[in-house]
Amino acid sequence: MHTWLATAAFGLEGLVKQELQALGLDAKAENGGARFEGTLEDAFKANLHLRTADRVLWVLKEEKAATFEALFQVVSSIPWEDILPRNARFPVSGHCARSQLMSISDCQAITKKAIVERLKKKYDTKWFSEDGEEYAVQITLHADIARVTLNTSGEALNRRGYRTWNGEAPLRETLAAAMVMLSPWRMDTPLHDPCCGTGTLLIEAAMIQSRKAPGLNRGFAMEKWQMSPKASMQALRSEAQAQFDPSRIAGISGSDKDPGAIALCRKHIKQAGFERYIQVEEKDLRELSIPQQKIQFLTNPPYGERLGDKKIAEKVYRDLGELVRRHPGSRISLITAHHGFERFFGKKAQKKRRLYNGRLECEFLTY
Repeated sequence: MHTWLATAAFGLEGLVKQELQALGLDAKAENGGARFEGTLEDAFKANLHLRTADRVLWVLKEEKAATFEALFQVVSSIPWEDILPRNARFPVSGHCARSQLMSISDCQAITKKAIVERLKKKYDTKWFSEDGEEYAVQITLHADIARVTLNTSGEALNRRGYRTWNGEAPLRETLAAAMVMLSPWRMDTPLHDPCCGTGTLLIEAAMIQSRKAPGLNRGFAMEKWQMSPKASMQALRSEAQAQFDPSRIAGISGSDKDPGAIALCRKHIKQAGFERYIQVEEKDLRELSIPQQKIQFLTNPPYGERLGDKKIAEKVYRDLGELVRRHPGSRISLITAHHGFERFFGKKAQKKRRLYNGRLECEFLTY
């Protein structure tokens, strides 16, 4: 059994914990993610199925290191010879906060040197080609505690593979999935995004409704590692593929007044394999009318962050308020960084939750 950390954006740690528990893993939330104990197969399962996590890290060591010598000893105490093959590429990234060791470049160099010195004894060589598979090492120092991890995911887990262009204000896939999960949407209720942009919210909702594992169409760094149980991993992929049922998708639709956004939205929906199941149209908010009365609206409206855009954003908020009033019995959930949203919408939210869209502090509001 090993220790793993599924990292997450601030505010999503609890959701990641719930996802891990749903996978049968005993997880505990902490700042920056959720930790769990498990096998290499469990880590792969987490990579394959987690919707709201950023990466899955293998925690190799956590120990106090207030000096460079102490850091060297912490890193060199790890049995790297059991993890890294002779030709492994092992780039080292770093992060330091509130510690006596605050030079990231120096901490990276010490970490690299400690690994090399340990491997020299095993492989009886002074030089490593590093032309094999990548084992990305991360050294993190916080309050003088050094944490050494390996990145099992490779690219961040929000890279599902269906989005090829992000637009001016992209909504990360992991945050979009979190919005779907935090909303009161039930899958027998129609869901509509009236400011759908390039379609991320719609696609993430369809993935949840169809039980499609978010990592089904991509690979992970750990799949190429020498010690990885490749047969077990392939079995887990096959199991995830068998669970995926696009015929379960029903009632998911979107609209946007920007024809360019709608064109990209259709492209992304097609790349996700959902073109037969998600309906989108070019439509202004003020003209939008949906026959069904009980609708879950879910959206990421403009925030008005750029100079000159604030008034436009505030008008959108008023139009969203009118949209909901035109559809009695409907509900709306949305994310916004505009502190005056409720005033322009015309009503106070019933539920609020703080989330981050990138580095931007936002509120997730539900009416």
